[in-house]
Amino acid sequence: MPTLILVRHGRSTANTAGVLAGWTPHVALDERGAEQAAALPGRLEGLPVAEVVTSPLQRCQETVRPLLDARPGLVAHTDERIGECHYGDWSGRKLAELKDEPLMEVVQAHPSAAAFPGGESMRAMQTRAAEAVREWNARVERDHGADAVYLMCSHGDIIKSLVADALGLHLDLFQRISVEPCSVTAIRYTRLRPFLVRLGDTGDFASLAPREEPAGDDAPVGGGAGAP
Repeated sequence: MPTLILVRHGRSTANTAGVLAGWTPHVALDERGAEQAAALPGRLEGLPVAEVVTSPLQRCQETVRPLLDARPGLVAHTDERIGECHYGDWSGRKLAELKDEPLMEVVQAHPSAAAFPGGESMRAMQTRAAEAVREWNARVERDHGADAVYLMCSHGDIIKSLVADALGLHLDLFQRISVEPCSVTAIRYTRLRPFLVRLGDTGDFASLAPREEPAGDDAPVGGGAGAP
């Protein structure tokens, strides 16, 4: 079965503003995010990417554009099932405000029970994304062979949920996983089990250095902005 390269979109204007974007339209990459996207073709050089699948949201479309430009003939397919979690009434709100919402404690500690007001549950988010991956695995293997490599550009919570699915982790543990902007995660699927072969690889270790303000105990909903 194929190897899936999961790329989180580059840093966005919502990331730097501390806003939970969700499906809010016209959220673009910021200057650093554009630089991250521009570097992606070089990072993936030599990797025979057979297909590109992307979230319909602008920040993902912008992230894969340099890769598509560098590889004429490679076409991006859009799949809403790997679009961001539908955060409903939380969309567009400051994360600093949301941390005091009672639901945030559930999102952090018991996400399988979390459902966003006016949006979807985190269980539903994981289910639709995992179904998309399984269908694309079959399609890519059919069209390009069992050893094919393909790429999906998606969002932090989606990628974390797919990693949890691949590892057989309960969704309640997925907040222990971290994927920074424009990070590369790779999952090799086989008939009997998936293998996680890369996780959140950016090639940049700046985020591991001590910060002036501690990162805290909570996972960044939506994936966070990465290293300052």
